[in-house]
Amino acid sequence: MSGLDFEKPILELEKKIKELKSFISDRKIDLSSELKNLELKLEDLKKATYTALTPWQKVQIARHPQRPYTQDYITIMMKGFLELHGDRIFGDDRAIIGGFAKIDGKKVIVMGHQKGRDTKENISRNFGCAHPEGYRKAFRLMQLAERFDMPVVIFIDTPGAYPGIGAEERGQAQAIASNLKEMMGIAVPIVAIVIGEGGSGGALGVGIADRVCVLENSYYSVISPEGCAAILWKDGSKAPEAAEVLKLTAQDLLGMGIIDEIIPEPLGGAHRDPERMASFVKEQVLKDIKELRSLEKEELLRLRYDKFRRIGKFT
Repeated sequence: MSGLDFEKPILELEKKIKELKSFISDRKIDLSSELKNLELKLEDLKKATYTALTPWQKVQIARHPQRPYTQDYITIMMKGFLELHGDRIFGDDRAIIGGFAKIDGKKVIVMGHQKGRDTKENISRNFGCAHPEGYRKAFRLMQLAERFDMPVVIFIDTPGAYPGIGAEERGQAQAIASNLKEMMGIAVPIVAIVIGEGGSGGALGVGIADRVCVLENSYYSVISPEGCAAILWKDGSKAPEAAEVLKLTAQDLLGMGIIDEIIPEPLGGAHRDPERMASFVKEQVLKDIKELRSLEKEELLRLRYDKFRRIGKFT
């Protein structure tokens, strides 16, 4: 498993433990006490490291190349996924996937940003940066959810909407703005989970939900730390400082009332145990859907509107 800079001591100790286990197995020598001491040391080191992460370190974990993506959560959490394609205007955007699925036998519409695992797939998925047709496809799926009275589950994981000329020519800003408006009126429960990066309008374009949850080491921000640093200090290397002032961590967001729940991650991040991470997300999604299903549609829409109107402080 590839590691981040601040994880090097942990990875080195894990390597030593692996080598010792191999040595014990080959030589048939009893070194169980030494092995146990190393494993205890490793556990203490992990706790000390991962319970004191800086905002910038959390951003790095959110971007980890082995972190579970939307497709992984769908595969682990759900059954019978039937992917739908296209916005019925221009084409299909592979940076956003979505369709019908079942979670514990309950029918839902599921969608989310999808990144790639290698260069070829990342190019195909546009690194999870959606075009206008991606946002229009997402809204088309939400309309289907409303028609068939099915809850909507959304996985958010994008650096931001694609800023290229073609996307702008096809109405990128309009597509996002339209979703912001129209999602307020989708009369079925909507649950959104930030599973990695929650970047700017690219995230918010599918982020109007009754429940907005963020994974413990994910971030949700108006701009990336690098972009903020470039604007404020004209220096991208100031990204760690920018991450601090942006208040983009799940803990900051919950304190400001921008999100509703923090979903805990396995020690070290979601990529260290995707199955367990998916079980946490599934539990939260089922809980939220059950609560939201108990509301009348008029009350559901009123509470959703009020939720977003309350964000921010005014004098």
